[in-house]
This record gives sequence, C-alpha cells and structure tokens, in this order.
Amino acid sequence: MTTPEASKPQGPSPAPGGVPAQLIRPSELKRIADEKEEAAITEALERKAKLDQQHKDLYKEFTERHLRPDADKRFSEAVRQAAERGEREVQVLRFPSKWCTDGGRAINNAEADWPRTLTGFAKESFDAFDKWLKPMGYKMRAEILDFPGGMPGDIGLFIGW
Repeated sequence: MTTPEASKPQGPSPAPGGVPAQLIRPSELKRIADEKEEAAITEALERKAKLDQQHKDLYKEFTERHLRPDADKRFSEAVRQAAERGEREVQVLRFPSKWCTDGGRAINNAEADWPRTLTGFAKESFDAFDKWLKPMGYKMRAEILDFPGGMPGDIGLFIGW
C-alpha cells in the first residue's frame, strides 16, 4: 500500500541550501549573455578592421594608379559609342568624396576651382583632360552622385562634348 506522501508529486531535488539543483542561476545566465555579447563585439571589430583595410587598399590603389598607355584609344571608343547612342557625355570616373581634399565640398557647391581638391587618379585624370581634351572642345564636370546619411558620398567625373 502506498502512503499519501509517496503519491505526492515530487519537486526538484534540492541541492545544499534548499535550492533545486537543476535551476540555472542568474550568474550563469549573465556569463552566457556576456560571452555572446563579447563574441558579437569581436566579430564586429574584425569586420570593421577588414573593411578599413579594404578601404586603405583601394585608396592606395587610387593614389598610385596612372592612365593606361591605351587611354586615348579607350576614351575615343567610349565616347564614339556614347554618341552613337545619342548621349552627350560619359562618366569617366567614380570615387568617394572623402578622397577630395575638402571631402567634396567644392564640388557639392559647384565652385569653379573644384579641380584643385582632386587627389590621386582623379587629379591625374583631370590633368590629362586639361592638357589634351579641353583644347579640343571637350568639357568636364564633377557631381556628387549620392548622399548617404545626408553627407556627400561618391563623386562622378563626366566628360561631355
């Protein structure tokens, strides 16, 4: 025969101090959450470092890049094809506004001396335009192409005829 106490549902077995042994302690939950947060922070920092390195590599390439020996032939073909499509200009370069000495301010404000703010390959491209294309009647303009977060983003250089 069973006693009334034996038929009672048994609760968790208590550990020393009367707390059920299977209950997870808040300190353990805090440790788990802290580890997860630290892993997320580490991953975010690694992603940012990788992205920063990619930007540095791109900027280095931009500052060390030069016009190709066949640039005149490639340019002539590109503008011929654009004219055959009925277009009056081509975009010849796109780069981040932060690569200008003023962050793109002069271009954004359509200042006449915006070319002085160009650096790297953009400056070399403008100098080539100024030397060879401008005397032939070509025109160059610069434009802020996007405004991420309300700030100037990429710049486009366009050559028209």
